[in-house]
Amino acid sequence: MRLFSCSNCHTTLHFDNSRCLSCQSPVALDPETMDMLALGDGDVPLVDGTPQGAPRNLCANAIHNACNWLAEDGEEFCLACRHNLVIPDLSVPENLENWQKIEAAKHMLFYSLQRFGLPMPPRDDAHPEGLALEFLSDDPALTNGQPVMTGHDRGLITLNIAEASDAEREARRVALGEPFRTLIGHFRHEVGHYYWNVLVRDAGRLEECRALFGNDEEDYGEALNRHYQQGPVAGWETSFISAYAASHPWEDFAECWAHYFHMVDALETAYAFGLKTNPDTDEDGLALDVNFDPYRVRSVKTLIRAWVPLTVAINGINRSMGQPDLYPFVVSDPVVAKLDFIHRLIAGR
Repeated sequence: MRLFSCSNCHTTLHFDNSRCLSCQSPVALDPETMDMLALGDGDVPLVDGTPQGAPRNLCANAIHNACNWLAEDGEEFCLACRHNLVIPDLSVPENLENWQKIEAAKHMLFYSLQRFGLPMPPRDDAHPEGLALEFLSDDPALTNGQPVMTGHDRGLITLNIAEASDAEREARRVALGEPFRTLIGHFRHEVGHYYWNVLVRDAGRLEECRALFGNDEEDYGEALNRHYQQGPVAGWETSFISAYAASHPWEDFAECWAHYFHMVDALETAYAFGLKTNPDTDEDGLALDVNFDPYRVRSVKTLIRAWVPLTVAINGINRSMGQPDLYPFVVSDPVVAKLDFIHRLIAGR
């Protein structure tokens, strides 16, 4: 995530800021320009201390401290929040706190989707399998006593809001034997299933995808049962980014999709703060621009050359502080080939 600048006083702002700490102006992100606008009286943008342009609309979720984006003219919700189908009962204080954390992670996802220019039609009559989100709690009255499972189904991403609790998420991470479990990781993984439908299945690239990830026609339920009952296949580390990726080709694709997003966003953050590992040149031998933008590189190899030394360094820093590795994964050559496929899917947009 890059750093932003207040349009009124040019103080550095972060992605989640809703107020400039220098000039005290309310600020909001314009998802069309990806600029942070300061707002004056009547929500008119402030530029260098002067009101400019027409009033702008804050997303309706701003009243809950759950969104700091602007909505388009005539719209109630912003580009990210218009995909919400169900949110939890906000009269429950714990639900409100968990939902605010979930929205913070969701907006990071939609920042990336917007930067990549990926299609994200909301679910409606014209797009019955459009991208939609529901955030549910384990309320027996609403779920017939069944636990809410985080997952994806034909464009609908469901997230159990208990995942926003650090203690609950850590308990699930340990129980499932996962080295890494985060809210943003959930979003990036589940949206990968959606884009497998859109960019692979519906775009005529099934055979190319199967050559790398395997046959997706393998029974999904049986594959997951085998994974949870018997564990991952022996030697999965040589060909998969995670143990879960080895369970089924769909999960392999979604895991690699999520890791591609991890790489790009983390590299943008690193470069915004001056943490540069110098990936040298792009694939064709031309020197990279000084302002390396991982969202616009030509080759996945450029990302890997920057990513691997960065994660080695940051993992070392974490260890020196007695913390687990920030990125506990190994990017093998077969995984690089899969990431390259995803890079080409996205770059093709």
